[in-house]
Formats: sequence, C-alpha cells, structure tokens
Amino acid sequence: MRYAMHESEAADGRLFDADRGCEVFSQRVVRISGEQQAGDADEVLYVLDGSASLRVNGDAHAVGPGSSVFVSRGTSWSVDGSLRALSVLVHDPSPASATHAVVDLATEEKGRATAGRQFVLGARPEVGCASVTQFIGLVPPGRAPDHFHRYDEVIYVLAGEGVLYVDGEEAALRPGACVHLPARMVHCLANTGTEELRLLGVFRPAGSPAEAYYPDGTPAVVPEE
Repeated sequence: MRYAMHESEAADGRLFDADRGCEVFSQRVVRISGEQQAGDADEVLYVLDGSASLRVNGDAHAVGPGSSVFVSRGTSWSVDGSLRALSVLVHDPSPASATHAVVDLATEEKGRATAGRQFVLGARPEVGCASVTQFIGLVPPGRAPDHFHRYDEVIYVLAGEGVLYVDGEEAALRPGACVHLPARMVHCLANTGTEELRLLGVFRPAGSPAEAYYPDGTPAVVPEE
C-alpha cells in the first residue's frame, strides 16, 4: 500500500515523491511567501490557510483557504503575504494552454460520483492545466465498493475520518493523512465517521473523478439525477 501518515510527522513537509514510490508527482505541504523560483515542473496548489495576493505575469489574484492555484513550468510568480498550501509538482508535464489559473472552489459546481459521493474541480485542462485534474472529494458516511482508476493519484485528507482498504490491508485516514494510488490499484475508501470526509486529490492523466471501474473491469455507473 502506498500510504503515509499524518503530515506533521514529516518535518520537511515532504509527503510523496520518487524516493517514496511516486514518480509522477512530488506532494508536499509548503509555506509560501515572496518570490517563487520558476521550475521545470507544473505546480498545483490548494491553500490550507493564510491569505495573500498572488502575482503571475502582471496579474494579481487574492487567494485564501480553499483557493486552487495552477502555475505552469518555467513561470515566475510571487506571493505578497504568507500561505500554507498543499503543493503537487507535476513532473514532465504536458504543454499547458495557460501560464496560470486561480479557481475559487467555493463557487464551483458540484459533480456526482458513485456511492453518493460528490466532487468539486479545481485545476484542470479547462483552465489551462493540461496534465492533471485537481479536485475536492466529498464523501458521506459509508463505504464504496472496491474499484480502481486508470489514473495515478495522490490524495490528502482535509477533514473527517475513514479507512482505506487495499489488498487485504487497511489504514486509518484522518486530517493530514496522504495516499498514493497507482493506476489500476484496486482499493476501497470508507467514511467511518458521522461527518463528511473531505479529500483533496490530484490525478494524471486528467479526466473525471467519477470515472472508476470495478475489479472485473466493469465501469462504475454514476446514478442519473
């Protein structure tokens, strides 16, 4: 199982990367302020706390908790203020159609997945981020059927509690826990609490969080409205 415990146990904020079995992404909890050096990876961020003005190519964006930010590789940017964020670096990204995007997830429409689950999309191809889809998963109490995805995914638990089941193993989920699910890994995620379980996911190749397959390869069908 590709699983890491609460992020506070990682003193450097590092969660998943190539050293921990995840070649596609580097997932980190970071504190950001001032000028940011342009790198060779796309970066997708979710603001956990703090507020700031984010500046990219002369554009200024007010960001705070719940903001999604995408910055393409080679793009310089800066933060006037201080933010704590969940960062996912996308290595060897596909060419982006925009240098950056900022999405206020509170204003985005909810989509529907199986087992009564919903999601809200952040960075994605439609806003210029060609390589990945970032989303907030909203999981009601209960357990989903075993399933797999055709994409490689990293998950970070924002709120709630649950259990991840993979290959006869299980691991507790709580705020700050993170998970790496390689493509086609059969798994099941249960919300074992009484409140909504909120997950932040980033996956590649980009697509819909609702796309899933049962262990026999049968597509999981999202119920119609």
